[in-house]
Amino acid sequence: MKIAHCLARSGEKNCSAFEVDHISKSTLSHHIKILREAGLIQPRIEGKQHFYSLRKDDLNQRFPGLVELILSASEE
Repeated sequence: MKIAHCLARSGEKNCSAFEVDHISKSTLSHHIKILREAGLIQPRIEGKQHFYSLRKDDLNQRFPGLVELILSASEE
């Protein structure tokens, strides 16, 4: 959930800019892939860099309040 929190706070981040402790680069890439394939995050490619954002508006439209519930539950 740290990835989702980072994206919820910043809006968009480069893959190398995530603030997650004790996770290898390959593990982070795997988690991003899972979130992307699940439709929770959206990639934007600029040259060789990949930027990711939380699909908060799309998810809130389809499942109202779910994103806020997940983010608030994982803060506790």
